[in-house]
Amino acid sequence: MIIDAHQHVWDLTRAPYPWLGPHVPQWNRTFTFEELAPALARHGVGATVMVQSDDSDADTDLMLEVADRHPEVVGIVAYVPLERPAEAEARLASLRRDRRVVGVRNLIHDQPDPDWLLRPDVDEGLGVLAAAGVPFDLVAVLPQHLEHVAGVLERHPDLRIVVDHLAKPPIGQGEVEPWWSLIGEVASHPTVHAKVSGLYPGADMASWTPDSVLPFVERAVEVFGPTRLMYGGDWPISVAAGGYDRVVEGLVEVLGRLLDPAEVTRVLAGTAADFYRLDADLLAARGADDHLTV
Repeated sequence: MIIDAHQHVWDLTRAPYPWLGPHVPQWNRTFTFEELAPALARHGVGATVMVQSDDSDADTDLMLEVADRHPEVVGIVAYVPLERPAEAEARLASLRRDRRVVGVRNLIHDQPDPDWLLRPDVDEGLGVLAAAGVPFDLVAVLPQHLEHVAGVLERHPDLRIVVDHLAKPPIGQGEVEPWWSLIGEVASHPTVHAKVSGLYPGADMASWTPDSVLPFVERAVEVFGPTRLMYGGDWPISVAAGGYDRVVEGLVEVLGRLLDPAEVTRVLAGTAADFYRLDADLLAARGADDHLTV
């Protein structure tokens, strides 16, 4: 069984989603789990981790409702307001009564301040996550986002971090720095993991190919190893990159060129289960055995 560690839903009637609008017509509509479900079934994706799409309680509430209807959703990466740590602590305590809430994310890449993570109030919010044993999904799109990881972990050594989309490597751009060095520096911290997801050029998302992403996945394998990498389909962002089928088939091909079958299985299922500490009963109900075989 495959576990997709990164997929979304959103409903334009339920939350603000300020990053959506006419400038991104390919995503500027409601996307439901019902649209995704047939693709998951085609590729043996028996379980998913649904990730927040908006910095609002309404988006998290929507994900919980979707998960109630779809047992494929075994994990939810929710939103809490890190910049308001007392509120974040209370909201997280409430959310964690649901065993499916396994992580927290804020859309730091949409913050006008690239050093938002360094703010004292935000840092206190990260401490709330560390104290609760809840991991943080890091949306890293600027070099600063990766540069801040070392300091965050110095202050919160127990905080588990997963870097979404391998921090958006410069696919098709020719120059691989500073990403190449920074991803290695981040991977030197054993509590940091990464998602093999969202790997398409920003200017022309559909132009990606397995060959174009191969060097960057190979670099990730080199610095993280398969035990700290997990697959994510990044739907529905991936609709602009050829759709779910093309993404999962391409990434499975790339992983198969770099790893042995047991290691591929680890990236496609085991790492997500371990990192997010997904509930064993929920996984068993989806047909996963102890080894999470594909």
